[in-house]
Amino acid sequence: MSRAVVVTALGGPEVLSFEDWPVGEPGPGEIRIRQRAVGVNFVDIYQRRGTYPGKPPFVAGNEGAGEVVALGEGVTEVAVGDRIAYQGTIGAYAEERLLPAAKAVRIPDDVSFEAAAAATLKGLTAYFLLHRTFPVRPGQTILWHAAAGGVGLLACQWAKALGARVIGAAGSDEKVALALANGCDAVINYRSEAFAPRVRELTGGEGVDVVCDGNGQETFEASLDCLRPLGMMVSFGAASGTVSIPDLGILMRKGSLFLTRPTGGHYYAQREDLLTGAAALFAAVADGTLKVHIGHRFALRDAAEAHGALEARQTIGSTVLIP
Repeated sequence: MSRAVVVTALGGPEVLSFEDWPVGEPGPGEIRIRQRAVGVNFVDIYQRRGTYPGKPPFVAGNEGAGEVVALGEGVTEVAVGDRIAYQGTIGAYAEERLLPAAKAVRIPDDVSFEAAAAATLKGLTAYFLLHRTFPVRPGQTILWHAAAGGVGLLACQWAKALGARVIGAAGSDEKVALALANGCDAVINYRSEAFAPRVRELTGGEGVDVVCDGNGQETFEASLDCLRPLGMMVSFGAASGTVSIPDLGILMRKGSLFLTRPTGGHYYAQREDLLTGAAALFAAVADGTLKVHIGHRFALRDAAEAHGALEARQTIGSTVLIP
């Protein structure tokens, strides 16, 4: 048995229960890991709410880091004692868990468990958005919503290192200052001013090449007004609600825009792609290109409190749970 945070029903943070949960021995292709740190992400909230399909009871969470303690038959990807991280596999909010070995990536010696748990899912999201969904080239201009969030802080640093001009949007003066210190050339406080007119002003009326938006409904349509003709809208999350487009003609009217809704589940479906992304991520962390900002730490048993803070937009940077 392991202590774990279980989603007992679909709903608010109150449905999370800290209780004993069976782990078992790893089957073929599986490993058992003892977790040292667990990342908290909005996808965990979508699953808890039922925005993404799931049937309770289940252990929450999709990102973690720890040590391999047992191997199932046929596992060659890692060995007992290896320090590993993973993302995109539900069941993370636990002291110990089983994991498909193909989902595990080794953590370099100079990257801590906490940094790995804080950066693997978020950093791999930033990687596929900036290197594959919209491969950023020097001189391009990007608008990133929630620039002081866990994904935003990593992505803005990375985009700047790739030579982009980075405009961020954030929801408080404190978050604006943090985003400015982490790769953004300019940051708009969208709680105190309309961001679309400000983006047009900052770009001399031209608009940006790409908008990356994990907020969803609250910022979607105004983000289209920030794009230059033939620009790309990348909607990769729904923190403020799900986006729907009843009239695709809006993309034509606003400049023959491109629109995509990507997810890491497709970009990292093949282990080769996962290893490529992880190698790039951990190299960027190790050489200082990316600084991992852990704004909040909670005990594993306090996961409901962590969810409440994330939903209320009270967090800055990454949030981790400590088993």
